[in-house]
Amino acid sequence: MKAGPEAALYAHYAARLRPPPEVTEIPEARGSAAEVRRREGAALLAALPADAMAVALDLGGEQPDSEAFAALLARGEEAGRTACFLIGGAEGLDPAVTARAQHRIALGPMTWPHFLVRGMLAEQLYRAQAIRQNHPYHRAWRP
Repeated sequence: MKAGPEAALYAHYAARLRPPPEVTEIPEARGSAAEVRRREGAALLAALPADAMAVALDLGGEQPDSEAFAALLARGEEAGRTACFLIGGAEGLDPAVTARAQHRIALGPMTWPHFLVRGMLAEQLYRAQAIRQNHPYHRAWRP
């Protein structure tokens, strides 16, 4: 990710996470939309650890609230599985990626650029960590 406000947003929240997240970027593919999805999907799946709890960020996925997201992460951790989040590029995720994922979630019904999604996801990971530690960051009392 190039330096800029999107990278700064991600860095701001990633620096608060313990342990800090690891990011694996794959090269942007070229070709038709279907070919781009296929190539990028194959690269995502190749980078995914075999025992990972794969979570695809997909517009058609469930839209959990922050507490449900924290619970999802807790269940994965209790099962000894590291959550790996799969974020598609401009053409989205290949069906092979969503088929491999144990969970599909959306950050709302709107479409977001993948660089913004990375920052938004980092914030939600930090929020989930705060929820699990009973830290006041989340402010559960707010509607």
